[in-house]
Amino acid sequence: MRDTLARMVLLDLSGVGYLVFGTQARPAPTDTQWILAVLAFAVALVFHRRPLVNLVMQAALLAVAITLIDDLTINQVGASWALLEVTMRAPRARTIWLATGLLIVVDLTDSIGDPVDRVVSGVFGLILEVGVPVLLGLVIRTNRELGRQALERAAAEQRRHESETRAARADERSAIARELHDVVAHHVASMVLRVGVARHVLHDLDPRVGEVFDDVHGTGTAALADLRQLVAVLRNPDGVRGDAALTAIEPSALPAALGAAVDRARQAGVTVEADIDPGVGSLDAVRGLAVLRLTQEALTNVAKHAGPSALARLSVSVDDGAVHWEVSDNGRGWVPAAVPPGGGHGITGMRERVEVLHGQLEAGPTGAGWRVRTVLPAPVPAPASSPTASSASPAVTPASSAPRGPRASAGPHAPEPA
Repeated sequence: MRDTLARMVLLDLSGVGYLVFGTQARPAPTDTQWILAVLAFAVALVFHRRPLVNLVMQAALLAVAITLIDDLTINQVGASWALLEVTMRAPRARTIWLATGLLIVVDLTDSIGDPVDRVVSGVFGLILEVGVPVLLGLVIRTNRELGRQALERAAAEQRRHESETRAARADERSAIARELHDVVAHHVASMVLRVGVARHVLHDLDPRVGEVFDDVHGTGTAALADLRQLVAVLRNPDGVRGDAALTAIEPSALPAALGAAVDRARQAGVTVEADIDPGVGSLDAVRGLAVLRLTQEALTNVAKHAGPSALARLSVSVDDGAVHWEVSDNGRGWVPAAVPPGGGHGITGMRERVEVLHGQLEAGPTGAGWRVRTVLPAPVPAPASSPTASSASPAVTPASSAPRGPRASAGPHAPEPA
C-alpha cells in the first residue's frame, strides 16, 4: 500500500509541475482547470487504497472537464493511471473490463457531434488513454502472479524436502532403536540374568562379594530401564513429550542423586572427597541433569582409568546463578592395559552436553592426574507462558542414570579422551 501511495504522490507532483512550468508552450491554466486538477490530485491520494473508487471519481472528473475546459491532460492522465491501478490490483478480470468500458465511454463523449475525422482520431487516442494502461497493468499482474506461483512452488518444495528429511530421520531412529534393542539390550539382559543366577546358586559368599553382585545386578537392571526408555523415545519421540524423561530431573532430587553417584564411586574403591553446594537443589531441571551426568561420567572414568586406589575430588558450587563444577584425581593406580581398545566417547559427550548449555568443558592432565571442569552459566529467563521441562518428567534416580563408557586416562601417558 505504501508503494501505491508513493506512486500517487509522484503522479500528483508531476501534474503540479505540468501546470506550473508548462505555460510556455500553452496558455496558463484557468481557475476551473486548477480546481479540476486539485480535485483529481486529492482523489488520487485519498482513495489510493481503493482503486475502483478512484477510477470512478477520476472518470467523473474527466467527464466534467470535457464539458468545461480545453486542456484535458491532467484529468486524462489521472483517469488512465486509475485504470492502470485497477488492472494491477482488481481481484476479478470482470472488474477490469467494466472499468475499461467505463473509461472508453467517458472518452468517447468528447467526440459526440464532431466530424468523422475527429471521431476517428479520438478512437486512436483511446489506444494511449485506455489500451496502454490496460496492457501495462496486465503485464505487471501476470508477472506478479508468476512470482507468487514460483514462491508457492518453492514453499512446496521446501515442505517436501523437510518431509523427506523427517522420514529419513525417523528411519535412522528406528534403525538405532533396533540395534539398541536387539544387540545392546540383549547383552545387558544376559549379564543381569547371569548375575542373578550367580547370586541364587552361590552360597556362603563373602559379604563384600555379595555387595558387588547386588551392585552389578542393580546397575544392569537400571541400564535396561534406561535402554527401554531410550528405545521408546527413538521409536516415537512425540509420545514422550519432547523426551522430557531423558532431559530433566527434579531439582530437589539432585543432591541425593549426586550423593548416590559419589557412593557408587566409593563402592568401586575410589576415595572421593565431595564438596557439594546445597544450592544445587535450586537449579533448573536441565542444568541439574547436566551436573548429574557429568559427575557420573567423570567418577566412572576415575574408577576405570585412575584405578581403585585413586583419590578423586568433586566440587560443585553455585555462584550468582552459574554452576561451577570440577572433578580431579591424583592419577594413582592407572593401568594402561585395562583401557579398552578403541576408546569411547565420554569426553566428547560431556563436551557436547556442556556446549548445549553455553558452557565450555576443560579436560586434561594436571600433575600426575586428570582434571575435568566447566562453568554452566545462568539460563536466560524464559517467557512466563513456556512450560518447564521438570513439570513433564519424574525425578531421575541415580541408578538409572549411571553412564557407561571410558574417559581419558588420568595420567601423563593418558590414551585418547573417550
